[in-house]
Parts: sequence; structure tokens; C-alpha cells
Amino acid sequence: MPELFGFDAYAPREIAALVENVGIRKTRLPLLQTLMLGMLAGAFIGLGALYSTLVASDASLGFAASRLAAGVCFSLGLLLVVVAGAELFTGNNLLAMACAAGKISALELARNWVLVCIANFAGAAGLAALVYLSGHWEMNSGALGQAYLKIAAQKAQLEPWRAFLLGVLCNILVCLAVWMAMAGRTVTDKFVAIVVPVSAFVAAGFEHSIANMYYFPLALLLKWGGAPLPAGAEAVSIAAMFGNLGPVIAGNLIGGSVLVALVYWAIYLRAARPGTGSGA
Repeated sequence: MPELFGFDAYAPREIAALVENVGIRKTRLPLLQTLMLGMLAGAFIGLGALYSTLVASDASLGFAASRLAAGVCFSLGLLLVVVAGAELFTGNNLLAMACAAGKISALELARNWVLVCIANFAGAAGLAALVYLSGHWEMNSGALGQAYLKIAAQKAQLEPWRAFLLGVLCNILVCLAVWMAMAGRTVTDKFVAIVVPVSAFVAAGFEHSIANMYYFPLALLLKWGGAPLPAGAEAVSIAAMFGNLGPVIAGNLIGGSVLVALVYWAIYLRAARPGTGSGA
């Protein structure tokens, strides 16, 4: 393996073992620690969304340049989660690997996902309230606030099946970013591993449930506060928020737990069990 992957990075089989062990530790964190780290993750992803929207609100940028720049800026969120430390629902979908290996129970897995998802919402919505009260959205003559409303309006009008599929595609890339970041041994390694897949999902317009937990509350506060509404912003509502979050959360879960975690479990961990072969 070292001759194939180099001495400075963990090989894929080693990453699989790391993910499995991390999954065990995460499900056994004390409740308060889980909730606090979950709120931090929600706020971190919100900060990435804030940075991303600030760039995307510049109408002078071309389509491709705007999408790419917004995606690179959004990477701040996952970088903070991975390096500073936090519990993110979409990244924790990789815990399905430890469950499939029999190291944690399905109940422990479900408990972690539910608690972390709720805490992520609290952190993201809390940041949205701070951003609204700070008046940050008034930058660029109010264009930033308009950008938030337009983004939320587009998400509110997504058909559920499309929101689900965009969620699947999103979390394939997010979990691959987390997977590759675990291969790195330095902050620089993790930065490089995270930026490309995360910027790709943002540029492609895929749906990240925790980012949406920031966009919708902020857009609702802007709407309720009397901000000028761009076309389609009437669709932004509490019902529309949960109508989006339901299928996106489901899509994120399938993309991360089934199409990344369980695939790599089948390749590296299932095959390593006695009597089932040597694996790849």
C-alpha cells in the first residue's frame, strides 16, 4: 500500500478502519457534548453559506466564475467541522459503516443522526438570527439580502423528488470529502481534500440539508422583517422549509450512508472478515 499511496496519506483500507473507529466514538459521546458539537457544526456550515452567498451576490461575475467562487467559499464550513471539530449530520452518515460492521447498533446510529440533525438546525438557525440582527444582509446596497431570498425561493419551489435526488448527489460528494480528509495527516492535506468535492456540489446546485437550515430561517426573517421580495420569494414559508428539508435530509442520508459508507464497507471491511476473502 505505501508504494501506491505514499507514506504521507492513509490508504483507503486504513481510512475505512479509521471511519469505523470514529463511528464508535461518536455514538458514545455524552449527550451534552453531542448537542454542543452539533450546534457548532450547524453554525460552521452557516458561516460557509454566508461566505458563499456574499460572493454569489456579486452580479458582475459570470455564471461559471460565480458558481466556482461560491463553492470554494462554502468549503469553509466543512473545513471548520473537520479541523476545529464538530458533529455534522451529513458527515455522520458515514457512521453507517460502523453499524454495518456490527460495532454500533442501529439504535445508536439513529440516535446520533436524530440528535445531531436537531442540533445542526439549532446552530444554523441561531447563526441566521445573529446575521439578520447584525444587518450583515444589507451589504452591497441590500443585494446580499436579495440573494438570500432568491436562494431560499428556488429551494422552496423544488419538487420533492428533485430535492431528494439533489440531496443524494450532494452528500456523495460531502462524504467523499470527509473520507479523503481522513486520509490526510496535516491541515493542508485536509484543506485540499475538502475544497474540490465541496466546491463541486455547490457549483452544481446540489442540496445540502444543513446549509438549507441556515438559508430558510434567514430568508424567513428577511421576509417577516419587511425586506423587498424578489420574484418567487412569496413561496418562502415555514411549510416550504420543512417541505424542502424532508426530502433533502432523506437524499443526503441515502447518498452518504448507502452510496459511500456501505459501498466502502462492502469493499474493505466486509471482505476482511474471516472466511469471506482477503478484500481489495
